[in-house]
Amino acid sequence: MEFRHLVSFITIAEELHFGRAARRLHLTQPSLSAQLQKLERALGVQLVARTSHEVRLTPAGREFEVQARQIVAQLDRAAQVAKATAEGRAGSLSIGYNLPASRHVLPDALTRLTERHPDVGVTLWEKRTGPQLAALADGSLDVALVYGHPATAEFRYRRVLHRIPLVAVVGKRHRWAERAAVPFAELQDQQCVLFAREQCPAMYDAILRSAAATRIALTVTHSADDPGATAHMVSVRPLVGFASLPRAIAEGMGAAHSSSVAVKLLDPVPTLDVYAVWRAEDPNPAVALFLDCLDAARDLPVLSA
Repeated sequence: MEFRHLVSFITIAEELHFGRAARRLHLTQPSLSAQLQKLERALGVQLVARTSHEVRLTPAGREFEVQARQIVAQLDRAAQVAKATAEGRAGSLSIGYNLPASRHVLPDALTRLTERHPDVGVTLWEKRTGPQLAALADGSLDVALVYGHPATAEFRYRRVLHRIPLVAVVGKRHRWAERAAVPFAELQDQQCVLFAREQCPAMYDAILRSAAATRIALTVTHSADDPGATAHMVSVRPLVGFASLPRAIAEGMGAAHSSSVAVKLLDPVPTLDVYAVWRAEDPNPAVALFLDCLDAARDLPVLSA
């Protein structure tokens, strides 16, 4: 059974006249008749009853017409989707993001993407920087919205948020809990809880750069790779952890229901930038469409330290 035979049969069903059907298809009547015969032999049933005065569909032909139209329509739709996907107007896009991107990048970008390219399907994945970059490298993600950018030719990047401050996180019984801000150098006398560098290299490096700038060495006595675990640990031990200011705000640190408090760090204020990162050799054209929907990089007043 060939696709052209289905199209020819549908045309016969519409015209119920071989001459008109042949003209529409730019065929000779003998060629059209031959196509119908091949189709009927393939199916093993008669689809069209033809006399010198009349052309009509058999009961089998009427039922087959319904199914044939569905097949042709589906194939047409498949062709349209394939073309739209190749041009980036359709397809799917997997986006990873962190908390600041969730609040201050994705809402506007996804609104624009939906308005401009409604046939592009999006899946979202909230993870820390390290897991996002690993997923980007293995193809599980198309775009990562992360702190910092990788220094490798495998990826390209664009900054989307500037200078997000980091804060110290302590329990409510810690002696810093009532302080609005603390000079970074005072961490010299504190036991700290820190995450593994591969979880978020840019944040890890920003913390250690600030320590180097103040000529102190951090005393890291505990490890917690999950931000929530950090909050739990500082709530029961006299430890100092670290978080971005957006996360501290989002989790209500310092509120009555929270077991931890966010304290601003000064002199220096460790800061991070958020970047959109994607593979340099990415075959997915929807990536470029999403990047076109991103705002220019900006500071956010709500994040000022």
